[in-house]
Amino acid sequence: MSGNNCTFVTEFIILGLTDDPTICVILSVIFLSVYTITLVGNFSIIILIRNSPLLDIPMYIFLSHLAFVDIGFSSSVTPLMLMNYLVGKTSIPLGGCVAEMCSTAIFGTTECFLLAVMAYDRYVAICSPLLYSTNMSSMVCTLLLITSYLGGCINAWIFTGCILNRSFCGPNKINHFFCDYSPLLRLSSYQDDLAEILPAASAGSVMVTTLLIIIISYVYILFSVLKINSTEGRSKAFSTCTSHLTAVTLFYGTSIFIYMMPQSTYTTDQNKVVSVFYTVMIPMLNPLIYSLRNNEVKGALRKLMNRKHLFS
Repeated sequence: MSGNNCTFVTEFIILGLTDDPTICVILSVIFLSVYTITLVGNFSIIILIRNSPLLDIPMYIFLSHLAFVDIGFSSSVTPLMLMNYLVGKTSIPLGGCVAEMCSTAIFGTTECFLLAVMAYDRYVAICSPLLYSTNMSSMVCTLLLITSYLGGCINAWIFTGCILNRSFCGPNKINHFFCDYSPLLRLSSYQDDLAEILPAASAGSVMVTTLLIIIISYVYILFSVLKINSTEGRSKAFSTCTSHLTAVTLFYGTSIFIYMMPQSTYTTDQNKVVSVFYTVMIPMLNPLIYSLRNNEVKGALRKLMNRKHLFS
């Protein structure tokens, strides 16, 4: 900024979802419970997959990384939100705010890539089962995981770089429950089309690309499954995909609403509610979806529990 009377903002105030004390108490109990279930559920998925030989296949290796990403995604947002309910309006330094935004961008983008990778894994398993061990070798799985995390970091760097090139001078109240990019952008001191276009283009390209991979994979899966003569065979093939399809529908449905719908079509309160769902609720729901709807996970859990019971 070139103005001499500008006092640069060094911290922001997070306004949260509401300022009603009674509602804050209720929400604090709800979100503390949700966060606890998120941590327990996702850590349980990771521990189960790491300790069960039955789940030592690419599909579940990717699922363990999805659980790790969900823990990071929820932990980037929920602790600050809970603090907001306990002490009222929460202040956060500029550096901390940018770090939170960067963290949510990394984990959110990585989740997109992992969901696409998991769809490709199902495509190879169902459409080319004889080549599965070759096409999904340990080296291929490692490269896919590295690509997913690297893609998350690159997208987050674009968001972070655009924010760090802005000046904040004036209002410092963020009308949200965490440091999201759009609320931060609205508080900056000058207009820059690149800071609006570049992150939107980056996030949009990630979502469109990964969603296309998922859609194309499932189109091929559908045609392959329809060629199976037995009803039991078709049902078994579809059962391996239902959990993933449920997770994809929940995540992309809310993410598209937030990042790809024109901001003029929804209010700030609607943005907050949808943001709560995809940053806080979905990380809790994913382990439930994959454990309750997956017979292999439930079977591995029973065997692990029986083994521990025998040695106790």
